[in-house]
Amino acid sequence: ACPIQDITQMSCLLWVEHDIETPHGVLHVTMRGVPKGNRPIILTYHDIGLNHKSCFNTLFNYEDMQEITQHFAVVHVDAPGQQEGAPPFPTGYRYPTMDELAEMLPSVLTQLKVNSVIGIGVGAGAYILTRFATHPSLYFCSSLPLMSLFGLVLINVDPCAEGWIDWAASKLSGWTSNLVDIVMAHHFSTDELTDNQELIQTYRLHIAQDINQDNLALFCGSYQYRRDLEIERPIVGLNEDTVNTLTCPALLVVGDTSPAVEAVVSGAGGAYNPSSQCAKKLGEGFVMPTSSSSSSLSVCLSLMLQVECNSRLNPTKTTLLKMADCGGLPQVVQPGKLAEAFKYFVQGMGYSNGILTRVSLSVPSAGMTRLARSRTTSSSSITSMDNSRSRSNINSLLEGGTTGSLDSKAGPQTMEVSC
Repeated sequence: ACPIQDITQMSCLLWVEHDIETPHGVLHVTMRGVPKGNRPIILTYHDIGLNHKSCFNTLFNYEDMQEITQHFAVVHVDAPGQQEGAPPFPTGYRYPTMDELAEMLPSVLTQLKVNSVIGIGVGAGAYILTRFATHPSLYFCSSLPLMSLFGLVLINVDPCAEGWIDWAASKLSGWTSNLVDIVMAHHFSTDELTDNQELIQTYRLHIAQDINQDNLALFCGSYQYRRDLEIERPIVGLNEDTVNTLTCPALLVVGDTSPAVEAVVSGAGGAYNPSSQCAKKLGEGFVMPTSSSSSSLSVCLSLMLQVECNSRLNPTKTTLLKMADCGGLPQVVQPGKLAEAFKYFVQGMGYSNGILTRVSLSVPSAGMTRLARSRTTSSSSITSMDNSRSRSNINSLLEGGTTGSLDSKAGPQTMEVSC
């Protein structure tokens, strides 16, 4: 038996914890399962205010995701000082920068003898994995051959330096100086904070009680002062070999709960536009007069992050997935949909039912198209199923049930799908 009582509990899988020395301090990592031959491992990195359990347990305990993890080992990384029971850092401790957090990953891969990775990151963790992926020199692990990065799933990734997005987030949180409130505003839309009280209370208590607050403040400070990722879209025939961008397939994921989201996307022209009406209002210190407008702006900010990142990446290897009826934590609120999308993503890299058939590095556009089409024909029932399960299992956050058919036929294509 494996009693699961809250969001920090782990499922009944073989897992081993490691404290790994790196050039910038010690990293706590947890390996679930064992590496399978020459298959890549799944490497995760969580967001601020969370650790690997509270960020990813819902997704990895979902039945569809467990079908995948039967065939791939998983390595969860906890940012320094964010794991359960982490002691406070000594006075005067300098927390690693976001660049340095990325530079710590090769030591983890070296010690665990990992040389190929599929990454899943959320928020700050997505930034760290992208920073790691765009610096090939980090792939060289002293005792290993050249590391292969097979693909990245980036949830709520912000490629920009700290700026107007963060300023607007402080507006949404009411200029609060309370760290927990600021982190909650980072994760959840205004509507979620108001309407989904059980989920919000669960995560508020976790952030306030399970994460060392001094350590959390240091991690938040590091994320606040991040640099721009300085990635840009390659131009065919001009700079494919020299431009700084992701060279692996990428699945960008963002929750989409705004009825005006299509207008936001088309208004942004596929990228964040500093002259847009939304940006102008933010720059002028626009104050949201009602909760509904605050919610729309919150969704606007989250979506623009993904659109901005999407506009900088190779269109032949990037998919932007907008998840309907979903806020800031897709992997928690809609684990079934995300697990299904991840299945298509992995299959697009040539892995079918755990069998190594490495045929392509292209984005799984065919499977994604079917996912979008299936959601169009039955979105209400599936959404209801996912949402009801999330509500009824709010303390364990473990249940799920939708599965999708897999198709390994895929081709490079610019994709934007909703589900």
